[in-house]
Amino acid sequence: MVSDIDVVVSLCKQLSSNIGQVYSKNDDVLHDFAPFIRIYKDGRIERLVGNEIVPATISDPKTGVSSKDVIIVSETGVSARLFLPKITNSSDGKLPLLIYIHGGGFCVETPFSPLYDSYVSSLVAEAKVVAVSIHYRRAPEHPLPIAYDDSWAVIQWIASHSNRNGTESWLNNHADFQRVSIMGDSAGANIAHNMVVRATETPLEGVRFVGLGLIHAFFHEEEPVGPDVSDEEMKAKTTKLWRVMFPTTIGCNDPLINPAACTNLKRLACKRVVVCVAEKDPLIGGPLFYHKTLHKSGWEGEMELMEVQGEGHVFHLFNPTNDKAVAMKTRLASFLNSD
Repeated sequence: MVSDIDVVVSLCKQLSSNIGQVYSKNDDVLHDFAPFIRIYKDGRIERLVGNEIVPATISDPKTGVSSKDVIIVSETGVSARLFLPKITNSSDGKLPLLIYIHGGGFCVETPFSPLYDSYVSSLVAEAKVVAVSIHYRRAPEHPLPIAYDDSWAVIQWIASHSNRNGTESWLNNHADFQRVSIMGDSAGANIAHNMVVRATETPLEGVRFVGLGLIHAFFHEEEPVGPDVSDEEMKAKTTKLWRVMFPTTIGCNDPLINPAACTNLKRLACKRVVVCVAEKDPLIGGPLFYHKTLHKSGWEGEMELMEVQGEGHVFHLFNPTNDKAVAMKTRLASFLNSD
């Protein structure tokens, strides 16, 4: 196992190498997705947010939560930050397991950034769950579908602990593999959904998925189009960011982004789904379409739409003490503890 310090140093070097120079001429910019990322014509990548990282900690003084970093796939650097709540009684039973997947347009942020470290830690403290926050390789250097494959590799690694003899003691000793939930925000919510779809197609021995939490999810918001639609029309119906991060996508008919194109939606391998939306989120159409499509699919699980008025995209990350953010976290904590 790699130590916390080794992981942080490695990530610092990786993140630093990915930050390009700031150019003064607009002609040098190939794609400008400010305030997130700029891609220059010479191939340089400038990440404008999500570059700061914070180290893992043992027994955070604010929450009592401990965290540690582990490398999952040494060849690629795919890794995770694990979280364990304060355990007051050694005889306590196994705790629900949360798999969290961060957002950031598939191209910025990590589980090690202050934004995500703080939020997942606070959710773990409130819900009293064990959590694994996934660090996948990011586009455009590693174009989609790499993030999906990396996330699945971490989930397979997690599942290898269900017989209690895996490589990570926190999972062996404290995680209840019969109460596993997957949750994510924005692009991470998209990945989270697709991980449950993979689990539907390729069940993981010893693992029972009970919940899927989608926070301000990134999805296409229209029915798939027919074969008579031109390539240009297909491109117009798919966001530019998705096209740049996933150059080989088939467009708006891609089941990775369009829930209506997902053939296994009816068989989704979990008991309940919560879809969180924010009134002023410009991406609100996607999760609302997902909720409607899942309802129409004939899926027999429990479904909830959690609506927040007057707030924007991932507001809970930027203003976690907001009353609405606190209320949403409390509801998600309850969701994670459902059987």
